[in-house]
Amino acid sequence: MEEQSGTVSAAVREHLRQLCLQEFPCGAGSWNKSRFLPQTCRTHRELIPREEAGSPGEETVEDLLGLVCSPQSPWALLEGSSAEDSFLRQLAIRNPLMVKDDFLYSYFRTLRVVDKKVSLVDKDLLKFPKLEELVLSANQIKEIDAVNLPPTLKVLELYGNVMTSAECLCAHPPPGLQHLGLGHNKLQGPLQSLFVTAEHWPNLVSLDLGFNDLTDLQGMVASLSTLQHLRLLVLQGNPLALVPYYRGFTIDSLAHLCVLDDITVSPNEKHQFRGLHHSGDFLACEAQLVVTIGNIRGVMDSSVLDPEPGPQGPFITYSYYVTYDFMEDEDGKGNEDAEVTEQILKPSASVEQLDEDVPAEVGSPTAPTATTTPKEAEEVAESLSATVSQFPSAELEGSVVSGGSISLPRSVDSVEKLATLRPKLDPRLCPLPGTVLFSTVRKPWTDIIPCNYEMQHTLRDLVALKAFLLAGTIVTIVEEKVLSWPVVAPPVDSPLPAKKGKGEKDKKGKGKAAREDQDMTKMGSKKKKELPKELHQDLPTLRVLGSCLVVLEPLLAGESLVSSLCNFGVIRTLESDRLTLSRDSKNKKAKKPLEPGKSKVPAPLGENYKPDPLTVEVQIQLNQCRSAEEALRTIAA
Repeated sequence: MEEQSGTVSAAVREHLRQLCLQEFPCGAGSWNKSRFLPQTCRTHRELIPREEAGSPGEETVEDLLGLVCSPQSPWALLEGSSAEDSFLRQLAIRNPLMVKDDFLYSYFRTLRVVDKKVSLVDKDLLKFPKLEELVLSANQIKEIDAVNLPPTLKVLELYGNVMTSAECLCAHPPPGLQHLGLGHNKLQGPLQSLFVTAEHWPNLVSLDLGFNDLTDLQGMVASLSTLQHLRLLVLQGNPLALVPYYRGFTIDSLAHLCVLDDITVSPNEKHQFRGLHHSGDFLACEAQLVVTIGNIRGVMDSSVLDPEPGPQGPFITYSYYVTYDFMEDEDGKGNEDAEVTEQILKPSASVEQLDEDVPAEVGSPTAPTATTTPKEAEEVAESLSATVSQFPSAELEGSVVSGGSISLPRSVDSVEKLATLRPKLDPRLCPLPGTVLFSTVRKPWTDIIPCNYEMQHTLRDLVALKAFLLAGTIVTIVEEKVLSWPVVAPPVDSPLPAKKGKGEKDKKGKGKAAREDQDMTKMGSKKKKELPKELHQDLPTLRVLGSCLVVLEPLLAGESLVSSLCNFGVIRTLESDRLTLSRDSKNKKAKKPLEPGKSKVPAPLGENYKPDPLTVEVQIQLNQCRSAEEALRTIAA
């Protein structure tokens, strides 16, 4: 019984039972029994006056039809029922004796068994001698015994099942089939192209193979070219549709095609891609995506909340950047864990931002370079871990402490080793399995932070790329805080004892030297700013300001561009904006005299204060060739 409950015929029987074709108000019963009396009784009753003809409990045909046709009736059909269901119920009222199994089998030309947990197409389906359209979508069908398919079929839809191959359909295919829908299954492997040829489907006009795992575009198109009647084709959603030349190559290879992926093939397209199919063997099977990150808005200036640094420090700098996870590139961009992590963890040039605040005597730090040996790298990692252990746990809460003043050695060959440089990780700053974390360049705070980031990703694992696009990418805005300390304390001026035996000549010499020192101070102030500052940097503290998912599935559905303005909500406060406005006003006054007519006091932030939300502009574009020349240009490159 369990096996039969998952068959097509069992689902059809259950559907007919729910129509209640033999129950009130359909069928024959006490509500209409006088209409179905034997002929002799009917002849006798015809002599009885009309007012005495029927029993008081019977209903007229019109009243019964009203019960099944009125939307407010409890016997009305469920919403979404087919026209065939409505016809059968009305027929069961007008002529219930006609609704028998033989009639039902011969009546149905269309069967829709959708989302009924069907797993088996049984031989009882052959009892429908006039069946032309069979829809078995959203079920659990893995294979179909084609012998059980009625030979009269013209339309067969198997969307949303779990079929891994179309080979089972080719054993005994319906000869007159015109439309075959196999979208949203699990078809995969280069052999699938062998099962869509004219040998199996000589009359096929429409074919939907969308959203499977097909990768061999050249082989698939070669098989489809044998289908002389094919006019409508859907291949989008497959990995093979992600290559730049997909649409042009398919159009040029299938000369009779009218519609590809629900888009009409125009004469201009055929002209633009003419001759491209001759170069199919030279076209690379790889996808190209370009990630662009624009401006960040709505970032709170955290520096206004920090106290002014003293001569002993700390000198605090903030920088901001955006990270996103993406698949590993095939051309070496981002494919080394050490290189990628170095890009993510590399500290900003915070010393350059401290030129005006740090004493001129501070020098330049020494740090390991990319040529660091493995032994030195281990020592650096140990020292970093030891430094981090000195921080209280509360300071690390909600943040990430990462390697600060070092460049990661190239000898680090695994993520596990790199983990020693990041003792505490925020999950939002870790790439998902199978992906790599990419980062924009760190920028100081401004009201609008321009990232100006663009990266092209070239990927050959198209099946994995499809899975990644279905999952989407995580975009995160990160604030990096770095504390720097002078290595040598600034010298304190102390008066020297006067030497005995010196006269007024010494005093004049001192006065002259003082004037020379003042002149040198004025002339060499810029030189002092350019001198290297020797600072010791603490490990950077990373704070996630916002993180969100960017949906990339439209790239699979035929769109070439996904543009998103990631909105993380408002993080700025009235107090911080007042402090920032006050500081900026002071800086402007110091640099530029006040113009006439302008207020000396910054504009107050009143009741209408509405800070901008934290946002970042993100675009991901799937490269697509617009002509045969453009596709062939990629070969030369």
